[in-house]
Amino acid sequence: MTGNDAVLALVVVTALGFDFTNGFHDTGNAMATSIVTGALPPRVAVGVSAVLNLAGAFLSTAVAATIASGLVNSHDVTLTVVFAGLTGSILWNLATWFLGIPSSSSHALIGGVVGATMAAAGSSAVKWQGLVSKVIVPAALSPFIAGAVAALSTYLVYRLTRDVPERPRGHGFRLGQVGSASMVSLAHGTNDAQKTMGVITLALIANGTLHTGAKSPTWVIASCAVAIALGTYIGGWRVIRALGKGLVEIESPQGMASESASAAVILSSTDFGYSLSTTHVATGSILGAGVGKKGGVVRWHIARRMVAAWLLTLPAAALVGALAYWAAHGIGGTTGVVVIFIVLVLASIAFFVASRHPAVTPENVNAAWTGSVAPTPDAEQVSS
Repeated sequence: MTGNDAVLALVVVTALGFDFTNGFHDTGNAMATSIVTGALPPRVAVGVSAVLNLAGAFLSTAVAATIASGLVNSHDVTLTVVFAGLTGSILWNLATWFLGIPSSSSHALIGGVVGATMAAAGSSAVKWQGLVSKVIVPAALSPFIAGAVAALSTYLVYRLTRDVPERPRGHGFRLGQVGSASMVSLAHGTNDAQKTMGVITLALIANGTLHTGAKSPTWVIASCAVAIALGTYIGGWRVIRALGKGLVEIESPQGMASESASAAVILSSTDFGYSLSTTHVATGSILGAGVGKKGGVVRWHIARRMVAAWLLTLPAAALVGALAYWAAHGIGGTTGVVVIFIVLVLASIAFFVASRHPAVTPENVNAAWTGSVAPTPDAEQVSS
């Protein structure tokens, strides 16, 4: 194995690692409301979501093509650039997951790749028109579109069912939530799994394994589908709790309306090849469901915190991606990539260890919201 082959192997492993973090970071987009309302038990919810993410990854490649050839000039991209971009996106994903902020994995990935490319080849290597039209404009509009659809749907759902007895009404909406949450999971697979496919394809083009403009090989599609499904099944409980309990006190009709709005917006964007943030869409839908219910409770200070994180995601991931490139390039060759890879692994372990004190688990994810992501352990748990 040559040094170049070793770097390519590390890039693929790191890309699949990003896909894994993408899965557990975004599980809440589909399943947070179903878990909170009791429509599905937590473990069943993440299991269903994982299977549908796996299936969705095989349904389209339009977004993968956008990532592979629509954002940066592929002839300016090297394996070190791709690796550094992935490093920036993974570290941002882990930081926001630890803080319980449902930020965009898609924007973290794009920001990391763009930042590393600019560090290596300058700003002329970025396709700014594609970045604006395919990423920034959809990112700015999608939460408002999803929120408006969800608010109108919630209003109509409550109005049209106001005379239905509470018990069958609640049962019906919980069943509806299972269906709509499943659609969001399928939509997430069609959109998010492809982003990593696009990055690996970009690395294969940079290595000369594929020609410019080539489609993702089958083994890339299959491995990305499995990685995002595994991450989804692990469940990012800190983000699930923040979305389901922190943002809005949600009921089953609101959950069904918000998930239906999310699925419709995400599937539409996938069809057009837009690299949409499912996090922005899901959060916008949940806020819309809160606004659409008369007397609904929306914690706007948490929403503002999330929006601040969204605004920071692209530049922050780009900065970390650029720093990773400069460090790897400065050390030089295969050794530089290996050193940064070790740093990335150690940082990931540190985030995991920190998240266990206290941990958010399927058992306490629905505990009453007290202003923090992790519920305060009761006295009995502390003493044990």
